[in-house]
Amino acid sequence: MSVTTTSERISDDTFNRPRYSIGEVAERSGLSRDTLRWYERIGLMNYVGRDASGKRRFSDRDLNWLDLIGKLRCTGMSVADMLHYAELVRAGDETTPQRLEMFRKTRTEVLARIEELRQTVEVLDRKIGIYEAKSATLQHNSAL
Repeated sequence: MSVTTTSERISDDTFNRPRYSIGEVAERSGLSRDTLRWYERIGLMNYVGRDASGKRRFSDRDLNWLDLIGKLRCTGMSVADMLHYAELVRAGDETTPQRLEMFRKTRTEVLARIEELRQTVEVLDRKIGIYEAKSATLQHNSAL
């Protein structure tokens, strides 16, 4: 059994407490308000709190989740796969093996993309060298 101290509970309560407006979250996350609403509508954001007037209020936990989603988008992960991941998270710890496999597969794909980009940079560097040499020659010849 784990023992939770008062300070840990306060930190969890603070972390989970809805406090940010949709505008603040849009500014902090770099996402549009429409995207945030869409994420909620499709189920990518599990639960977004509401204030007394029914306006969305986001927590620090939501901001962390959006940061992760942003990183997953950068990997090229599809929205469908992100939704599947969100469902696995909500299903609980028994889905840990599936989540682990999902992240291992994504990591392998990202490393392959990095290698492809590294090779592309090598080609660009060679071409830049060729064109810099040609430009220098043209400038030298035009100065004569």
